Amino acid sequence: MLFANTLDIEAGTDELEGPAALADWLIAAGLTTTRQALEPSDHRLALDLRAGLREALGAGVGTAADPDLLGTATAVLEELPVRVTLDPSAPLQATAPQSVRQALGQLAIAWAHMAITGEVLRIKRCAEHSCGWVFWDGSKNRSRRWCSMRVCGNRSKARAYAERHRPDRS
Repeated sequence: MLFANTLDIEAGTDELEGPAALADWLIAAGLTTTRQALEPSDHRLALDLRAGLREALGAGVGTAADPDLLGTATAVLEELPVRVTLDPSAPLQATAPQSVRQALGQLAIAWAHMAITGEVLRIKRCAEHSCGWVFWDGSKNRSRRWCSMRVCGNRSKARAYAERHRPDRS
C-alpha cells in the first residue's frame, strides 16, 4: 500500500517525482540498502508498475480498470528478475543484486503473496475520484468503497443526493 500511495491525488504530490526521489524512497522503504543513480527508464518502470497496481486496486471498488495501464504494468512485471523456488520459506525471490529491478521485484512478490492469500481483496483504491488513496478494507463483507466515510464517502453521497434532487434544467 505504501508504494501505491506514493501518489497523492488530493494533495497533488508524488513521492516518486524523479529518479533521485525514487532512489531515496526505495531506501526508506527498505527495498534497497544503497543509494543508486537511477536512470529515467528505471523511474518509468516504477511509475508504470505503480499505475497498474493502483488501477488493479480500483477495480476492487467497482471502477472499470484501464486495460492499457494494466498491460503496461504487466509488461514491467515480465521484465523483473523474480524466480519461483520450491523452498517453502522463500518461494519467491528477487534474483538481481541491489538494483531498482530487484526492488520492484520485491513489490511484485508482495503483490503475488497478497493475491495468493486473498488479502488483495481487502486492499482497495478509494472510489472518490478526487482522492484515489489506497486503503485496507477491514469490513466483514469487504464492501467498503471509500478510504474515509467521513470525508470521501460523505462527498460522494452528497454529490449523488444533489444530483437526484437537482431541478430539471430542460
